[in-house]
Amino acid sequence: MKFLRPDADTARLHDAVFEIASAARADAVVNGDLVVNATIGTLYGEDGKLVALKSVYDHYDMIDHRIKAAYASSFSGTPSFRSTVFDWVTAGKLNELPHTVIAMPGGTGSISSSFHVFMKEDDTVILPDICWSNYRTMAHMHFLNTETYQVFDGDHLNLSSIRETIAKVQETCSKVFLVVNDPCHNPTGYSMTDSEWQELIAIINKASEKTPVILLDDIAYIDFAYSRDPRAYMRHFRDITDNVMVIISFSCSKSLSYYGMRCGASVLLSKDAAAIEAADAVLDKYARTIWSSISNSAMVNFVWVIHDNLNAYLKERNSYVDMLKQRSDLFLREAEEAGLDLLPYREGFFITLRGHTKENAKRLHQALIDEHIYTVLLGENLRIGICSLPLNKVKGLAARIRKAISDNGLD
Repeated sequence: MKFLRPDADTARLHDAVFEIASAARADAVVNGDLVVNATIGTLYGEDGKLVALKSVYDHYDMIDHRIKAAYASSFSGTPSFRSTVFDWVTAGKLNELPHTVIAMPGGTGSISSSFHVFMKEDDTVILPDICWSNYRTMAHMHFLNTETYQVFDGDHLNLSSIRETIAKVQETCSKVFLVVNDPCHNPTGYSMTDSEWQELIAIINKASEKTPVILLDDIAYIDFAYSRDPRAYMRHFRDITDNVMVIISFSCSKSLSYYGMRCGASVLLSKDAAAIEAADAVLDKYARTIWSSISNSAMVNFVWVIHDNLNAYLKERNSYVDMLKQRSDLFLREAEEAGLDLLPYREGFFITLRGHTKENAKRLHQALIDEHIYTVLLGENLRIGICSLPLNKVKGLAARIRKAISDNGLD
């Protein structure tokens, strides 16, 4: 400890997803097709292999080696990448709002840098109570406190909990930083309705009368939403007050199957143009001091795909969206027949099984492992990654889960 800052957390990071995924792979070596590995959070095809979109990577393979080797022309991202990201992310719905785009090493880079740049140590970020666990790790590493709101009230968003949590934070903090993960929430697959978004913006606007409010919308899975207009809700961002900033965290990981290329962006929106200009300057310097610049070739290829190969990309991507929907439709239908208790799902990579209590969820998690079914334990719930399960693995899975529940007295 003598070389680290005094408040450094030296505990080893134990990633539950990687650990349980490793156990599933080991089991599959012995038990083959009996094993259902529902831990993987990346898209796999019906052939059981990671999806790497042909409409994306054929061109990437042809990019001149010097372009791949070169630094990007700007720490904030190449101008063409930044403008293309803004148009892609917002679909032309927000051109009138002052905005900027900063290239980031994936969605994680966008969220983590936002925590660092906009918040000071001991500030509080507001997170969903059911969420990607790395949100908490990022907040912890930036020495931030966290408060959580309840995501669900029955089968819809718990807007009252969001309102109450914001009010609680405002009692002691001079700023509100609220994180939502929409559409295709990880891990539940919930997507907010248009009216929920409208009310959420009204809640934020009301809160902004007391303190500045930052809304971070993590849209990592947006391009695998089942809706053909998943960005329609963004028009409500036009209604924010000048004491609100919206950060849209965009990731190419899912959209372009760019998982390992670490390419994404923060799209910043506010009616306060000076606030956007100041944030742009600070994030540019932050990028320079942490990662310098992201992959030049990843940005070049993104621009090419969107401008020169869009139809081929959309056709290929939509085929996988349809595949994902077939899987979720099958599982949901069989889950209803089996009487499984699921959190509300609308679209996306994951479906979540209720465990009701942490102890019960742990017991269920182990009972499923005993039946060679591997899920991700998240507090009181279990995440099922349908994104990686071919249809022949989805079929009958709900019945196997029901049997494990009944056999172990976990009803």
